Amino acid sequence: MSAATNTAPFLTALLSKLAPGMHARIGARLAKHLPDLYQTLQTLYGNQFSNEQAYATWLTELLQVAGEAIAARPLPLQILDDARSTDKNWFAKENMLGYCCYADRFAGGLRGVQQRIPHLQELGVTYLHLLPFLKARAGENDGGFAVADFDAIEPHLGNMVDLEELSTALRAAGISLCSDFILNHVADDHPWAIAAKQGDLHYRDYFYHYPDRTEPDNYERNLGQVFPQVAPGNFSFAPELQEWVWTTFYPYQWDLNYSNPNVFADMAAALLRLANRGVEAFRLDSTAFLWKRAGTKCMNQPEAHQILQALRSLVEIAAPGVLLKAEAIVETAELPAYLGNSGETNSKQECHLAYHSSLMAASWVALAEQDTSLMRHVFAGTPAQPEQSSWLTYVRCHDDIGWNVLRPEASLEAEDVQQRLARVSRFYSGEGSYARGASFQANDPAAVHGTVGMAAALTGFSSAQTATEKHLSRQRLLLLYGLSFCFGGMPLIYMGDELAQTNDEAYRQVPAQAADSRWLHRPVWDEELYAQRHSGSHEAGTVFNALCHLLQQRRQLPRLAAQEARQLLKANNPAVLAFLRGSVDDPLLFLGNFSEHSISLDMAELLTGHDIPGQGWVDQLSKLDVDLTVTLQAYSQLWLVRKQGLTI
Repeated sequence: MSAATNTAPFLTALLSKLAPGMHARIGARLAKHLPDLYQTLQTLYGNQFSNEQAYATWLTELLQVAGEAIAARPLPLQILDDARSTDKNWFAKENMLGYCCYADRFAGGLRGVQQRIPHLQELGVTYLHLLPFLKARAGENDGGFAVADFDAIEPHLGNMVDLEELSTALRAAGISLCSDFILNHVADDHPWAIAAKQGDLHYRDYFYHYPDRTEPDNYERNLGQVFPQVAPGNFSFAPELQEWVWTTFYPYQWDLNYSNPNVFADMAAALLRLANRGVEAFRLDSTAFLWKRAGTKCMNQPEAHQILQALRSLVEIAAPGVLLKAEAIVETAELPAYLGNSGETNSKQECHLAYHSSLMAASWVALAEQDTSLMRHVFAGTPAQPEQSSWLTYVRCHDDIGWNVLRPEASLEAEDVQQRLARVSRFYSGEGSYARGASFQANDPAAVHGTVGMAAALTGFSSAQTATEKHLSRQRLLLLYGLSFCFGGMPLIYMGDELAQTNDEAYRQVPAQAADSRWLHRPVWDEELYAQRHSGSHEAGTVFNALCHLLQQRRQLPRLAAQEARQLLKANNPAVLAFLRGSVDDPLLFLGNFSEHSISLDMAELLTGHDIPGQGWVDQLSKLDVDLTVTLQAYSQLWLVRKQGLTI
């Protein structure tokens, strides 16, 4: 029986929730995506039911929920859906720019964020990621990542009316609102967890629970630990259940059991409700952990990808103006799957965006080592992304910099991987360096610990004393951001980086934060620095103006759109990163010097074998012509384009 035949009754179920006038409007979406949704869900859950009729009933109910979401979708969002259905690569263009912050740290709450829209517009932001703002667990809540209610706002941040007003105001300013959507777990005071504690068998099976340590200990043999210092192990004893519950992150975050189809259905429904509130993008948290399988690390399992593929199909049907972003902090080789694939016979769309975490970590290694070899391995291992997808390129985020993600690339070279990455970790904790960060979860001196700290502190602003040291700090920060702007994807600015804001040491005096050193780089917005943003005599002003200049130039360069080709070049100095963007006929050449020394490059030698002449270039940033021999100052970058009128 064909997929099209099988989907007929489910199509009827979905359409039954819509006014007849809407049938034609979404007909093309259904024809394209319903068969994929059906096939993916059948693979995932077809065998979870006692008979075919039970499965059909479940799927009918899921599609009726989708139909209700479509029927309830506000008209402005329907118009947005139509526009983005026509322009599928709208989010991958050279004008796209993300900004990431906590609502309370940035502006006090959702209403305050609305007041800061002019700042976002001044930067050219088109995508605002507000870190968790949904109602969180009472007490400790992992910075809001322990969600107690997907349909309520954390009270001190506002309410749902505030969310809808903010999303409307952002949309009017050309900015898409991104919300975290924590897929892997819920708080232990979420209604599902409370019901499970009270003996509700239906909701007990929303979680993994075990009567003793036999199965947990079998799993633990292969599992890593996310927070080994403050939350060791992956299972926690729940006294109310008198059982062990799977808790990958903190004991109060209960992993959801996605082998239960009701979990998928309820989470999908919650996402669609938020989409109808005006959320235009979802950062899908901890996507690599969604499926458990004995004898494995329980990461990157095929079913985890199928869950994301099903969500993508559902979103394409019910809210195609919405983006899905995978937060999968995994090795480079594992990353592309989170964007889907472009196979001729089995093409699957997954998330629209994925964090390129290994590129981010490798760029910091390049600064520490003054050598780009590891980053060049990451480049070489990064394939062209599938159509209608993009990398999320970034310098810092709310989490630590995890060095272990680079182990595969580091193993390609002679030096011991452990020693090398540990040395980088120590460098950024300030051991004999300009950096002023700290180690994360540092309970084992032999381990390679992550690094915490604001980008400005890690690039030297906090330790700089002389004018030269301050200049070099600024150059390092701008070089990292310049790379993220040019690599190919949607770049993201982390709140405060545009003003060279440094670490917040005050977190140690806050009981709810003191045990989590990531709060070192989660500062409160600095109004004084903001007031200096146009001053050439203050660091905040020099960084802000330089960053804005880079962004203004980026918006003029179609070669920097995410889907444009990228080609790594081999420079004669390991401290230099060189790559081409765009076509050979109209290329952009990025040159970055990751060392403290000036370096000269022979342009003809650099471009040998690429059918591109060494002469006839101009730097897009300075507008200065470039000779056959080009000199890169310490930590400088050039964005070279062909002179007007010259052809290759």
